[in-house]
Amino acid sequence: MKITEIRIHLMTDQRLKAFASVTFDDCFVVRNMKLVNGAKGVFLCMPSRKAADGTHKDIVHPITQEFRQYLEDQVLKAYEEELKKNSPTENEKKEDEVK
Repeated sequence: MKITEIRIHLMTDQRLKAFASVTFDDCFVVRNMKLVNGAKGVFLCMPSRKAADGTHKDIVHPITQEFRQYLEDQVLKAYEEELKKNSPTENEKKEDEVK
């Protein structure tokens, strides 16, 4: 299975950093994956639903650890790229300081 597109929607929350939508083989998309800031850094959470007992259950999830790692690596890479695109450049920072 090949990841063919990753879309990142940045959030301003301190813990919830972004939502991700991942398209596989140009024919299947999984939306509402979350990038969350935890004790060991940012990690990927699968879309989930709250059960009647108050726990959360993943709606979709990788079956193998290898694919989970591949998916998380690719989404985190896309997240870092989105952060770079949306962060002010050095020139913009200097212009803001002058104002």
